[in-house]
Amino acid sequence: MATQRVVVDPITRIEGHLRIEVMLDEHGTITDAISSGTMWRGLELILQGRDPRDAWAFCERICGVCTTVHALASVRAVENALGIAVPENAEIIRNIMWLAQTVQDHVIHFYHLHALDWVDIVSALKADPKATSELAQKVSPSWPKSSPGYFADMAGTLTKFVQSGQLGLFQNAYWGHPAYKLPPEANLMAVCHYLEALRWQKEIIKIHTVFGGKNPHPNYLVGGMASAIDMQSDNAINMERLNMVRTLIMDAIDIVEQLYIPDLLAVAPFYLEWANYGGGLGNYLVYGDLPQNGIGDPSKFRFPRGVILNKNLAEVLPVDLADTEQVREEVAHSWYEYQSGQDALHPWEGETRPKYAGPKPPYQQLDENGKYSWLKSPRWKGNAMEVGPLARMLVGYASGAPEFKEVVEGALGILKVPATVLFSTLGRTAARGLEARLSARWLLAEYDRLIANLKAGNTATASTERWEPSTWPAECKGFGFTEAPRGALGHWVKIKDSKIDSYQIVVPSTWNASPKDGREQHGAYEAALIGTPMADPKRPVEILRTIHSFDPCLACASHVYGPNGEKLAEVVLR
Repeated sequence: MATQRVVVDPITRIEGHLRIEVMLDEHGTITDAISSGTMWRGLELILQGRDPRDAWAFCERICGVCTTVHALASVRAVENALGIAVPENAEIIRNIMWLAQTVQDHVIHFYHLHALDWVDIVSALKADPKATSELAQKVSPSWPKSSPGYFADMAGTLTKFVQSGQLGLFQNAYWGHPAYKLPPEANLMAVCHYLEALRWQKEIIKIHTVFGGKNPHPNYLVGGMASAIDMQSDNAINMERLNMVRTLIMDAIDIVEQLYIPDLLAVAPFYLEWANYGGGLGNYLVYGDLPQNGIGDPSKFRFPRGVILNKNLAEVLPVDLADTEQVREEVAHSWYEYQSGQDALHPWEGETRPKYAGPKPPYQQLDENGKYSWLKSPRWKGNAMEVGPLARMLVGYASGAPEFKEVVEGALGILKVPATVLFSTLGRTAARGLEARLSARWLLAEYDRLIANLKAGNTATASTERWEPSTWPAECKGFGFTEAPRGALGHWVKIKDSKIDSYQIVVPSTWNASPKDGREQHGAYEAALIGTPMADPKRPVEILRTIHSFDPCLACASHVYGPNGEKLAEVVLR
């Protein structure tokens, strides 16, 4: 019997608008939870009737964080529908842009979105700079900024922040909460690394400007990439630009190997009890990515495709995105309706028909027995699934891929814990770091592949044979996919008379943040929260730890409502 309801709205340090409500028993343990996406995304309606070659430019603007991956999934969907194969260099460039996005995103998540759930900023004021220097040199011997003077200067700056009463980016948190376990020196080290990672993250995305012209929202192209390469030209990608890309990749490897991974492994031992919380569904879905032999050969993906059910690492099940019985979306607890009257629809038959049925804003609580979210409920063969770095690391590990086994078993050995800890909030956080390690290595490998092709005289980056609509069939359909930093991302398109007839997007946070379905199966966020004890319901840091471990991204609204329910903006399709 629930005795108290705790509401966190909005969840901060995420992209988009998310509301979490949990029910506690008399012992302060979460017995039930609901996840509500509180803004509507109607991009599917905006795309109807448009030229499919332009879809990527609209899709990419779903979000300013996952910008490049929506463009990638979109061009792949159109290419799949039209039967277009891209040149190898285009595939490699797409891989490089994907990896650059992933490494940057994971570092940002660890230091700037998730770290404050574990790091007590105010406690850092008590740190001894000399002891902090000794700790930093032990944790990461090769990192250059680790002198006592450096930490003394940073402590002085932080003290001025606190004494002024203006904590700036450290303002909203539960400092002094009993759930914080790090000693002052570890807190000071983490704050300093937070700021160093903040300076670095703006550099890595220059890779997108080289190959895609800009960031956010780099340029893509149906049929390849708009990345002209000419080693002797000043107006195309030349050797000078490519050398800059290599330097940025080496810097990324340094930040991951010398800062991110050492900090992750240094903090984790203080919070090993979080290996017991946040496991959730135990079902994991991965579409796979980083093709090595064309997008049509998943067996050669660096990130393997597959499904794990019920935490069974002994079996990886196959995934077929063209099978209309596999991925389907339900709306039993969502603010949508299906005109067809069906309970679940495959994206090729999907409908985006909003129908708000919640309380009039502002409201105290939602009804977990009714409709309570703008997110649909995607399901794989009827199963609620978790997607994201943990799913990818588990599927790679369970598939026996050597590089996955190396990084997973290496981390488990350092922490002296069994593989079962991966099924948890702590495991989810660790998986993101391990994936960043693989991605940084693969960045260099993909770069070397590209350079080898260029040296052999292969500079083609696009195929235009089927660019003109006159070469297209009257009707066709296709799907495109990628593994966004937050998980499996799919776009499904139908093309008729050279225009988009229908378009559906199933994003990672729709999988993870979904409400219950018609069988009352919780989504991944909801399931992961259940069973977690809370020390102080008025300061719900435990909720933030588990929700942030997924790195939520709920952006992409095209309808906006004010606090009293009035419509502020509307997209009209013409």
